[in-house]
Order: sequence, then C-alpha cells, then structure tokens
Amino acid sequence: MITGSAAGTDGTAGECGTGPDVAPRARGEWARHWRPAGLPGLDLLRARYVRHSFPRHAHDGYVVCAVTDGIEEIGFTRGPVRAGPGEVVMINPEVAHTARAGAPEGWAYATLYPSAGLVAEIAEETTTMRGTAGFAETVIEDPHLGRLITEVHRAAEAGNALAADTLLRLTVARLLRRNGGPLPSRTPRTAGARTAARATVLLNARMADPPSLEKLAQELGTSPFALLRAFKDAYGMPPHTWLTDARVRRARSLLEAGRPPAEAAVAVGFTDQPHLNRHFTRIVGVPPGAYRRARTPEAGGAITYKTAGGTAP
Repeated sequence: MITGSAAGTDGTAGECGTGPDVAPRARGEWARHWRPAGLPGLDLLRARYVRHSFPRHAHDGYVVCAVTDGIEEIGFTRGPVRAGPGEVVMINPEVAHTARAGAPEGWAYATLYPSAGLVAEIAEETTTMRGTAGFAETVIEDPHLGRLITEVHRAAEAGNALAADTLLRLTVARLLRRNGGPLPSRTPRTAGARTAARATVLLNARMADPPSLEKLAQELGTSPFALLRAFKDAYGMPPHTWLTDARVRRARSLLEAGRPPAEAAVAVGFTDQPHLNRHFTRIVGVPPGAYRRARTPEAGGAITYKTAGGTAP
C-alpha cells in the first residue's frame, strides 16, 4: 500500500482524497505496508518519511530494515542511534523505540517484519544458539545485506514467493550468524517487574475501559509512582503509552480478520474511528482502512496509493 500526500491530504490511486482511512502526509512522503501472499509470518514496509515520526512503541516480532536514502534516527531508552544508506537496523521483539527523520530530507527504507516464530525456525536450522534468538547489535554497516533486503521486497512485489522466501531466510540467517545472540529471559525477576507484568494483564483485559493509574496501582497493591517507575523500567514506556500501542496491535488483528475500522476502534477502546486513525497511522505508518484493504484476498496482499506529492519507486 502506497500512501502519499498532495496539499496535505492522502490520495488513492493517483487522486487526492479524504475520508476515514486517509491520513495527512507531508509532501514527498509515501508508504507501502503489506503482507505478501505465500509468505506467512512476514510483513513488509517500504516508505519515505519526511515529517512523520513514530511514537514510542514495540513489536511482538522482529524488525530488520535497510536505509536506502537519508538518515533515520531511532530512539531507545538508552539513547538515540542513527542509520544511513548502506546500514541495516535490527530491533528485537518488545523493545520500545521511536523513529523519525535524522536529516531535513527525511529517510527512505525497506523493512522486514519477520514473526518470532519464523526467526526461531531459521535460528534452529542455521545456528547452534540456545534459547530465544535475537540480534546483539542495533545498527551495522552491510551494503550487501541491505541489497538483499530490498531484493526480498522486489521479489514479493513481483509475486515470486519462492525467491522472496529464499532471500528472506538467507538474510535472517546471515544476521543471526554474524550479529545474533540469545535474548535475555523475559521472566520477571524483581517485585517491580512482576507488578508491571501484572499491570499489562489487567490493561489487556480491560483495554476498552482501563482504570486510572491510581486505581490500577491500588489493585496491584502499590503506589502510582512506584507502578509508573516499575512499568517504565520493564517496558520502556509509561502505562498509558503502552496501552495505546497495545490497542493498535489488537486493532491490527481485528482489521486483518476483516473488521471495519469503525468497529475495531470501539472494540479496542478508542473513542471513534478518527481516534484510531490518528494513533494507528502514527505507529504503523499507514491508515487503518488502507491497512485492512491490503489484507483482503481480492487485493492480493497489496494496494497502491500515490499522489502528486509522493511518488513511490
């Protein structure tokens, strides 16, 4: 799916438009986020962003992206890192981060989102790693690997699932062999971490009508500030930010199952569809309506959007 802008609005298939699934874009921005047919466990994003910035969020799978132009700045709790052409960014599951342009011209990239199950399968077959496999580095300079990542996209866009799957597995295997390592256990070890984990269970269960921080802390037998500190230490963001991210994740699942955006918005606790649109587009990078249409069988896994303001390669 390609989303772009002209005069501050998204267009569809070459025309400017407005509507519940159309989000504002800076001139020159576009994004294609889709799931290719024949490649289970993989999402793809190819985009150019200039003013768009991703708020703090995390993924339940892995992120592997090749920056092809400009500079991307990724913000972690330990501080920001920057990546440019020829560099590859790797982010492990549940690692909180932000992303924005690190230069006035923005940045362009090709991103792979392999699921945890797919990476575990590749790791088991190609490494001797014990435990959950992950990446030990965040940014590496590897132009050849960057080209492999873009070739995965080209093969998938051409409908060549065999080539795309082959290149994907070669890419992940190379990353794991050269930059991989076992991820630390996620089992909460401290009392604060256990409290934070219990908080996520309660927030997930009451996503549509969450308690206040004070009431949540009371239910967990702690104080609001103690819960806030423990939660940020465990998840890299405060509970309200985590909840917004969790709502968007659940909305994605509902959209993938065919639910209309308006229904998904109410089901996950957003006040209305525009509320979902705003947060979904900021975190995922494309509007929820376009995201849903890209996953319908008749779309074949991808829909293209572009306007005079943003031209996709």
